[in-house]
Amino acid sequence: MTDKNIPHLVLGVEQIKLLLPHRAPFLFVEKLTDIVVNESATGHKAVGYNEPYFQGHFPDHAVMPGVLIIEAMAQTAGALVIHSLGLISENRIVYFMTIEKARFRRPVRPGDMMHMKVTALRRRGPVWRFAGETFVDGMLCAEAEFSAMIQDGASDGGDGDSSNGNR
Repeated sequence: MTDKNIPHLVLGVEQIKLLLPHRAPFLFVEKLTDIVVNESATGHKAVGYNEPYFQGHFPDHAVMPGVLIIEAMAQTAGALVIHSLGLISENRIVYFMTIEKARFRRPVRPGDMMHMKVTALRRRGPVWRFAGETFVDGMLCAEAEFSAMIQDGASDGGDGDSSNGNR
């Protein structure tokens, strides 16, 4: 992409599915806005009452698991990176490498609209580091710093070695 910031660019779920390999029930970003190429974006997710994890977390007091909130931030960052690099539909996978400074401030519940703001902190080759914050109704719910590596999906040797990250 040559434009650093395309005003009012919004990527919907079908465009995001061209950027990420994730699919329901593990796709946690439905819209991408506020895109500044190689720098930042905001992901959005409407948390439905019928999300499968609410059956066990917790049936009488449904709360979205914190690790899934971090996953939503990471998917937002991954979609930004793949979009920024123009790698749409090129079989790329983004693997977690680190999660640090994770803090959970407020629960996310069914019916909430999550807004995940991610900002790139650094890039070294295929490794990107981001800061992310998730908000509901303007209130901070979670924050974390995380790094991930972009890899060609076809280059995963298939040897079962998961030492390069979360597979």
